[in-house]
Amino acid sequence: FLAQVVLAWEVPLGPCAMALRRLAATVVRDCPPPPRRLGLTQQRVSRLSPPLALGPLRRPQHTLLGLDAQGQPRRCSGAGEGGGAEASRALSREDLEPKVFAVVEVTSDSPGILASLLKVFSDAGINITHIESRFKSFAGDGPAFFIDFEGKADSDFVRQVLKDVKSIRGVSRVTVMPPREVPWFPLNVRDLDLTIDTLDGGTALINEDHPGFSDMAYRKRREDIVRLAKQFRHGDRIPRIEYFDKEVETWRAVYERLQECHERWACREFLEMMPQMERYCGYAPGNVPQLADISEFLQQRTGFTLRPISGLLSARDFLNALAFRVFYSTQYIRHHGNPFYTPEPDICHELIGHVPLFANPAFADFSQEIGLASLAASDEDINRLAAVYWFTVEFGLLREGEDVKAFGAGILSSFGEMEWSCAAQPSSTCREMGSMAGLEKPSIVPLEPLVASKQAYPITTYQPLYFCADSLQGAKAKIEQFCDTLMRPFFPQYDPLTQNIRVTKAVRRAPRVSTVELQAAKQQDYFEKQQQAAED
Repeated sequence: FLAQVVLAWEVPLGPCAMALRRLAATVVRDCPPPPRRLGLTQQRVSRLSPPLALGPLRRPQHTLLGLDAQGQPRRCSGAGEGGGAEASRALSREDLEPKVFAVVEVTSDSPGILASLLKVFSDAGINITHIESRFKSFAGDGPAFFIDFEGKADSDFVRQVLKDVKSIRGVSRVTVMPPREVPWFPLNVRDLDLTIDTLDGGTALINEDHPGFSDMAYRKRREDIVRLAKQFRHGDRIPRIEYFDKEVETWRAVYERLQECHERWACREFLEMMPQMERYCGYAPGNVPQLADISEFLQQRTGFTLRPISGLLSARDFLNALAFRVFYSTQYIRHHGNPFYTPEPDICHELIGHVPLFANPAFADFSQEIGLASLAASDEDINRLAAVYWFTVEFGLLREGEDVKAFGAGILSSFGEMEWSCAAQPSSTCREMGSMAGLEKPSIVPLEPLVASKQAYPITTYQPLYFCADSLQGAKAKIEQFCDTLMRPFFPQYDPLTQNIRVTKAVRRAPRVSTVELQAAKQQDYFEKQQQAAED
């Protein structure tokens, strides 16, 4: 009852109420959903109705994707080409909270000057968001304090406060610096509407070596599903897809084959969540689950949500979304002609490989940690974070006793790579299937994110090298330590109540531009250099 009351408050909360609300949120996260089983027919509509919920739940869109009387794909209401985007922009934060960046230089014989400096800000009621000290290069010079605080540099009040700082004995100079310019990053979850450019436009990956290249019906189907993803804006209901019989049979083949492998090689946390996915999200061999149902379930468990996307994103845009506990997922499925192969992520990879572990708090937390570290990061650090993501979230292993188990989605969604990475002795068929005939088994080393961040990796074969953590909690701790080593322009703070990013320093976002081709080229150049270095 306490949790229900606290979570229903819509007025500003004091410290005590905020503590109660956080407690209530913890209760909600740790409470299992109600004992209610979803039907497994293609036409079913789920309504997860837990006794407690983090705010009002969005009900899934009931319209299924098919063709209307004119043969055109139906689309979800409210997700128009322009209206949704304009509404999203109107409600998003347009700029950063105003902050001032000042450098205060002091003489060398000024003991206790920091206390005097802080007192000026305290007496003025100004909140300092970041402060650090640096010594100058010349012997005998005193330190300089780099201070970021809330306010506007051109206000008379701030000018007077800085004059008071300058009057402190031992202060030699006070300089107001311009905000640091950083790469564009989303400030609010609605800003993700601006980051939906994909590397392939959703359909360009269907080239001559794609199983569906010559299947015009498959290509048209992909275009219809991709169109809905492109129209989606934050706040819209996730489109529900009515999957065709061939698509359901493809899902069935993949699901049943992977189930057998999961029993032997999936990590304990994954196996614990799969019954929940089957019970509350409609996971079953004969039913392709709907993103709307899964997103609702995850939000109640860990605060993560799903967002439909039309194809591959740049590393920066993909990682940025994790900072808001948002995971991009495709809704199209691989070609039925070869259900056990896909050259790009599809709904089988997303829902079977990734999604179950997003219901695990430790996994959700370290995924968000990578996302927060990516905000306004340099291109080099984006590539390093992408490599760490690859060797953990995509292809990570965990130690369970004497065995190694899979927790990476790229492994969990591939029966061949599960055997290759986890079996004591992979079969010759497995090695040949993964283009690893020349290797008896892969190398498995302890997880060291710093090492992983510099490690090149193949994307068209099995991995020759895997990093293995002792536990998900251990992986989370190491990821946090690694992120602390990055030269971050600021330390972002995520507010789950408003879904805003709070920035601790005075920064200015560079204009948002489409960097898809540039980012792809830089990533390609980066890994070519890494490969060359490894060969040398």
